[in-house]
Amino acid sequence: MGYLSMIFFQIVAPILILLFVGAILQRKFQFNLKALSHLITYCFMPAAVFINIYETEIELSIVGQLTMFIILFIGSQMVLSHYLAKLLKLDRSESAVFKNSVVLINSGNYGIPVAQMIFAAQPIGVAIQVILVIFQNMTTYTYGLYNLISATKSGKDILRDFLKMPIIHALWLGALLNYVNIPIPQTLRIPIDYVAGGFVAVALITLGAQLSQIQMKTMFTKAIFVSCFTRLIVGPAVALLVIWLLGIDGVVAQSLFIASSFPTSRNSSSLALEYDIESATAAQTVLFSTIISCLTVTVIIYMSTLLFV
Repeated sequence: MGYLSMIFFQIVAPILILLFVGAILQRKFQFNLKALSHLITYCFMPAAVFINIYETEIELSIVGQLTMFIILFIGSQMVLSHYLAKLLKLDRSESAVFKNSVVLINSGNYGIPVAQMIFAAQPIGVAIQVILVIFQNMTTYTYGLYNLISATKSGKDILRDFLKMPIIHALWLGALLNYVNIPIPQTLRIPIDYVAGGFVAVALITLGAQLSQIQMKTMFTKAIFVSCFTRLIVGPAVALLVIWLLGIDGVVAQSLFIASSFPTSRNSSSLALEYDIESATAAQTVLFSTIISCLTVTVIIYMSTLLFV
């Protein structure tokens, strides 16, 4: 219990404080959230991704394990959410939002900061989370958009938007410079380090500001409750099964297990808002899962230290 409380106060509580700071600042100053989101997407996150990939040695065997894990884990979540939506007798629009809330995980604004706190002394843990962010973005702009299909975007437009994402280029550039062992001049390295160092605080403050805009009054519906239970409890259980099935262990297993426990991605809410499909329900699901994850993620982190020493 002592170690569990230590995890909460040293990892989860700092996240909560930054979310709370973001919410308070948003209430007082009414930030332009779109501008903040762009700042993270085009500046802070690419810098953090580049530095983590550049500084981390990743074996090809680990990449293979990651790929297999992602295929099995995300595939199982898609199948599970499909049948749960049928069981709940949701209509097409409700079903689309429900499926996205289960499958799309907040690996960026929430996942990378958590990984940076937990794996500060083990960069491979953060690098794995960065790779998961890429796969989650791919899932968002394929499966997520398919669920919320619209005539405003073709498959070609979706692919073009995905390839424009700075995080993609930060990933391959960091991997290339890492592979050929090219040192970065200090004139460039210092500002990149400054920006990467600010990512955690800015991402969590922005997420807190975004969550403060969501109405809580209709949050407790059966679909939202089932969605959050599936995302936060069933998801990690399935991930644990896949990890054992693939024989993954050590820091890799710990990182994947923790990553499976993160709340619903804010992208599920953003997509629903953009295509005007049950946007209120999607936003409330993001808020509810983020609040509850403060407890569930704490327990999962603790379990990961017991299961994967």
